Amino acid sequence: MLAIPVYGQSVALGEEAIRVTDFDSLYKDTHHLVVTQNLDYEFGYYSDTHFKQWMKKILNDRHRAFELSVYGMSEVVANYLRNKGCRDSLMICTFPGGQGAASIVDLGKGSVGYKKFLAEIKDAYEKAKSKGWNFEIPAFCWMQGEDDVVWGKSLNYKKDLKAFQMDLNRDVKAITKQRCDIVCIIYQTNCLTLSKKYVAGAFYNRETSVPQGQTELIRDDSLFMASGPTYPYTFVDERVHIDGVSQKRLGYLTGLSVVNLLESKPAKGLIPLKVTSSGDTVIVQFNVPNPPLVIDTIEVLKAANYGFSVIDNRNINILKKVILHNDQVKLLCTKSPVGSKVKYAVNGLREKSGYKNGPRGNLRDSQGKIFNVTIQKKVYPLDNWCYQFDELVGLNR
Repeated sequence: MLAIPVYGQSVALGEEAIRVTDFDSLYKDTHHLVVTQNLDYEFGYYSDTHFKQWMKKILNDRHRAFELSVYGMSEVVANYLRNKGCRDSLMICTFPGGQGAASIVDLGKGSVGYKKFLAEIKDAYEKAKSKGWNFEIPAFCWMQGEDDVVWGKSLNYKKDLKAFQMDLNRDVKAITKQRCDIVCIIYQTNCLTLSKKYVAGAFYNRETSVPQGQTELIRDDSLFMASGPTYPYTFVDERVHIDGVSQKRLGYLTGLSVVNLLESKPAKGLIPLKVTSSGDTVIVQFNVPNPPLVIDTIEVLKAANYGFSVIDNRNINILKKVILHNDQVKLLCTKSPVGSKVKYAVNGLREKSGYKNGPRGNLRDSQGKIFNVTIQKKVYPLDNWCYQFDELVGLNR
């Protein structure tokens, strides 16, 4: 049994995301390969305590049974396992954990949410062992950061997220006795404009430290993989939470990352690998999962300079032109960009999120030509969209 849970704040719990997954269809379409932490098929009874969760199940209370990204993820992984001929030998255990409106520092080791999450992992492990099954967690999905973008409670988000991954890795391995490390598959929060102090055209943005930390962990740490940023999606009231269809779409991207993990392939997403300069030009080299790079102003409403900016220390945007070239983006500036910051998707209207008015950019790869998903009779391409970033342009050496 492969367990792949999700942990985080309200987006991880599907808050406000009207459910588009029919639980009976999930059960049938995945050929009974997907189960909950109770090793049953009774999805949709999440609550913040074991007792409330148990009572909801007894009373068949599926109020607030929101759409979760793990439903889409499990469909992709189940299909992969069937195609690999593993239908009778592997199952997927998946469930949500965490707490809404919580900072990363309130979700870590010792917190109520963390203890509940570990207890459910342990319970699932013991149930599997009682049936004579092996049980392993190759990855968990991380969906948190909105609270820290807005309130800035974490003083070093990247450090805190790495510490969480290490703690969970250690604590889970003590339960399951597995040898393999647990990979963290990260989405990216992009809700910069919800912070009252956010200024889009500023040289320094405190708010970007959260998405930037997520990007850097994906780039630099082998135990972190990408699913995707949230800005290409529809948000409920254009604010904090992606809607049900968007949860499903992001879940499918997460599933493709899990498949890559099972195939021992890195899934680093569309992220910047290196920022250099030449004369008056910034050169950003990208990891491009499925070339070519594309500027797309249909799926995501056109942002100024397609989401790019180069801000000098006087808070002036010196960018004048954006050019795509193979796996690079060249940013032509009005003067030397050394000492400036190159930013992507650091824009947006006040208190707005999503593909129309939120912090966003128009850069994606071409994975949608290979993979797509049909949700409620509409086809959505599963392209990788560029992760939001904020990088200093230094002297080339």
